[in-house]
Amino acid sequence: MAGHSKWSNIKHRKARVDEKRGRVFTRLGKEIYVAARRGGADPDANPALRTAITRAREVNMPMDNINRNIAKATGELDGVDYEEVNYEGYAAGGVAVLLVTLTDNRNRTAPEIRHLFSRHEGNLGEAGCVAWMFDRRGLLIIPRTGLAMDPEELMLLLIEEGAEDVREEEDTIEVVTAPEELEKIKGILTEHGIKCDSAEVTMVPNSMVPVTDKTTAERILNLLNALEDHDDVQNVYANFDIPDEIIQQLEEA
Repeated sequence: MAGHSKWSNIKHRKARVDEKRGRVFTRLGKEIYVAARRGGADPDANPALRTAITRAREVNMPMDNINRNIAKATGELDGVDYEEVNYEGYAAGGVAVLLVTLTDNRNRTAPEIRHLFSRHEGNLGEAGCVAWMFDRRGLLIIPRTGLAMDPEELMLLLIEEGAEDVREEEDTIEVVTAPEELEKIKGILTEHGIKCDSAEVTMVPNSMVPVTDKTTAERILNLLNALEDHDDVQNVYANFDIPDEIIQQLEEA
């Protein structure tokens, strides 16, 4: 779990740069499109769409953009037809990597993803080779700085309200929920004046691969960052456990 949250935090910091480039708008636009196409245009009846819209508003995506993507998904406007394709493989050190992509041309996406794995000393595998190592869960990451209530009281409250697990890390508190309980737990936090760094339905690894070699860690993070930067990649999941001091050294380099 710790490795997953570290990658989530790295992505969260990186997203601040992505926002300036508009990349996050593109990704969230695709997420809104797919959610609306699968579950309908009404956020009240479509939890996936409601979550996607909330995430879009948190990064100040204009409502015109949001509504335009919904209209494309429902056929009211012409638009590109995206399909979800998952890719699985291994990074350096045997770390499992699971990708979720939204693409309008899988014949273009597949070789580009394969090239990125190869370039960073990883291997793209067959479908199913690592998916079994991940479980679909809701994950909320709460910053400890400025927390509006005592951490122990907060943890007890969330467990009583149905969270599957709550644990303290150095700078954050992680809350794991069933996917359908994510919005409920987020609402409880909001009621108590507590904000999250991130709140999403994600794939949580059920086992971790310890990585203590700095060179191997660098190769892993370089691959994950390259995959994150690919236009068709929506989410990247991995089961590394790299010590904080190595991550800090690599971020400062």
